[in-house]
Amino acid sequence: MSTSAVPRTYLDHAATTPVRPEVAAQVAADLHDGLGGWANPAAQHASGRRVGAMLSRARARLAAALDVDPHEVLFTSGGTEADALVITGRTLAARAAGVSTPRVVTSPLEHPAVLDSARTAAAHLGGEHVEVGADEAGLVDPESLREAVAGPGTALVSIMAANNETGVVQDMAGLVEVVRESSGARRPADSGYVPVHSDAVAALGKTPVDFRAWGLDAMTVTGHKLGAPIGIGALVAKRDLMLVTPTGGGRQERGVRSGSQDVIGARALALAVELAVAERAEESGRLEALRRRVLEGATALPGVHATLPEGSRSVAHVPSTAHLWFEDGDTEALLMALDMAGIDVSAGSACHAGVTQPSHVLLSMGFDEGPARATLRCSMGRGTSADDVERLLAALPAALESARRAYSAGRAGR
Repeated sequence: MSTSAVPRTYLDHAATTPVRPEVAAQVAADLHDGLGGWANPAAQHASGRRVGAMLSRARARLAAALDVDPHEVLFTSGGTEADALVITGRTLAARAAGVSTPRVVTSPLEHPAVLDSARTAAAHLGGEHVEVGADEAGLVDPESLREAVAGPGTALVSIMAANNETGVVQDMAGLVEVVRESSGARRPADSGYVPVHSDAVAALGKTPVDFRAWGLDAMTVTGHKLGAPIGIGALVAKRDLMLVTPTGGGRQERGVRSGSQDVIGARALALAVELAVAERAEESGRLEALRRRVLEGATALPGVHATLPEGSRSVAHVPSTAHLWFEDGDTEALLMALDMAGIDVSAGSACHAGVTQPSHVLLSMGFDEGPARATLRCSMGRGTSADDVERLLAALPAALESARRAYSAGRAGR
């Protein structure tokens, strides 16, 4: 049977969530407005000035929703570009300031956008990438972080606020305080000050995000996880955070990011963030109930385990993600069986879709390679209903059976 004939149940909101109706309506209206859709915001004529004002208002709206200053908002094409800009920009800035080998410190749990950027900076920009430790729950080890930033040379610390695979939420304020204590510098003007960046893509709209209270210097957000179209995001960066742009061009975004700004996308991002932040508290309770139902129903099946078991330890998590691992099964076969049953889920980060490899997040949490290869991420959003969850749970036993047959056949063929 063709999958197109099967009604779809979408449980992969952590990868991308549908565009919100209010945002879609605004984008459609903007596209139908010739001036709003086509004028360059940098142009000096009347149409350009009008669109430039629209961009300024979008920046102010997004800043207000995030409780930051408008001048701290740099629009990007998404979270990946924002992460790359801050990591590359800090490495180059440190080199320009005379640091021979700038150190970028991350956890091993980060999104590939951070890890790959840090590795690239180490390989091609004369930097060094240091990964700190994490415990079995996926929380960053404060003592490991303290050791990593002690001494000169650290250009940036980057720790994600909420993990995109497991949904674990870090104590960002506590980790920033560890960096401040270890470096001995609390203000950017102080010698040895270490800037801290957080990729908040998986956290924003799901759990409280507070740039100022956490004490961050930079933060990444993106639109397509919140109901804006793919292709718009932002890097929030304090004015005194020195970044050296890795590319040439018009340097439209505070001299750091070049390219004509996507005004329609900026407006869409501002609206999506406003709506997500406003409804977060109300949605959290509903999504948490759905998450618990997924974990309860799935772990009742033999050999299926919650990555974050209920009651074993009080670990903060986003309410929209239920992460599982299963024994003696083939992940690709499981996903294929669920896909054929009309269920859209994933094994982890969509950025590594199509690549069979164990989850680097679970490996960092101490899981063996087998369980780290056999994972399932069920992520829910505004449109997810209790019926969607029950359809997943109804399809899961047969899908697991297929996955275990494939696993046994694979072992027999070795």
